[in-house]
Amino acid sequence: MSRIKGYDLSVITRITGKNQVTVPAEIVGKAGLKPGTRLEWRVTDRRDVLEVRVLPDQASLAQALRGAGRRSLKKRGSPVDRLVAERSLEDSTRATK
Repeated sequence: MSRIKGYDLSVITRITGKNQVTVPAEIVGKAGLKPGTRLEWRVTDRRDVLEVRVLPDQASLAQALRGAGRRSLKKRGSPVDRLVAERSLEDSTRATK
């Protein structure tokens, strides 16, 4: 079974004497794999079925997290400004007691 335009793509490969597997060019192209791409291999309940998952590279993970903390901040100013205001309020409260 081999459909380049569809999602079904099945190619037969062999494991070498060094336990290496070559990923066929059609799959590399379809999945957008590059040299250095990490693959996670998982054994399933079925003896004849393995799952392979492409792991995101570190740069993609870092880019996805970039600015994530800022999105959770409320629009009430920076955390430093809020802390300074809070401490000033505490100081003025203590001075009046």
